[in-house]
Amino acid sequence: MQHGKYRFIVGFLAAPLAIYVLFVIWPFIQAIYYSFTDWTGLSPDFRMVGFGNFGRLLDDGIFWKSLQHSLLFAVLLPLVTLSLALFFAFMLNVGGRRRKGAAIAGVRGSAFYKIVYFFPQVLSIAIVALLFQFAYNPNSGALNSALQAVGLDGVQPNWLGDPDLALWCVMAVLVWSTVGFFVVLFSAGMSSIPRDFYEAALLDGANRVTTFFKVTLPLLWDTVQSGWVYMGILALGAESFAVVQIMTVGPNGGGPDYSTTVLPLYVYVKAFRDGQAAYATTIGVALLIVTLAFAAVVMRLGRRERLEY
Repeated sequence: MQHGKYRFIVGFLAAPLAIYVLFVIWPFIQAIYYSFTDWTGLSPDFRMVGFGNFGRLLDDGIFWKSLQHSLLFAVLLPLVTLSLALFFAFMLNVGGRRRKGAAIAGVRGSAFYKIVYFFPQVLSIAIVALLFQFAYNPNSGALNSALQAVGLDGVQPNWLGDPDLALWCVMAVLVWSTVGFFVVLFSAGMSSIPRDFYEAALLDGANRVTTFFKVTLPLLWDTVQSGWVYMGILALGAESFAVVQIMTVGPNGGGPDYSTTVLPLYVYVKAFRDGQAAYATTIGVALLIVTLAFAAVVMRLGRRERLEY
């Protein structure tokens, strides 16, 4: 069984590793290289400028505003999304009324609710953004129409046109579109926890809140930690770019007055609107550093003794 084991392993890993290096690692290396040049993205000619782009980055007010928005996304979106997902998953799997012969039970029709929660994942994020763009329309959107229907005609916010509201409106869409995925993920994790643990906690007099924090959350912590990293990467990457670019005002989104601009969108604007590909890759390198730092902090702060059952 040991004869040729390493050749067998290398044979299977060679092709996937080669593809990974070619399409993931190599573009990162290229981006770092181009960040030290003045490449426009349109011409094959460029020259090395050293750390000039990074120095420009430090003096770019829009970059710092975009970074602030991205960090806000990375902190608040996972917190709100995972908290809601844990609450809904716990209610679906453990929060129902006791039934005959069962100490604990989920709510009736929990399988149907999981499908309903997961439905936004079936839709493209572009479609979700367009739907909510119509809903936020100040003149004929569903939200202002609902306010008008209940007699609040004087409360008609310009949801995406108000710099104080636009960013929160975008964040609400991202929460709505992603919470269902984590409800299903956490439900799968909770269903694997032995029921005996819950029954023992109930016999000891624990209520549902205590049961959640003392039984469910510790045994589900590895899944929650992975979900936090995954949600943070979505908030720093393509999901936030798509929603902001489609929903918000301005020639390339990010408005009004850069109040919703995030780092991925700023990379896009600099590369494809302004023809400053080298500076865009510099922003991309900064985004890479922020993403890696975020994942490292979450993994470090979330480290705890592994519980097995």
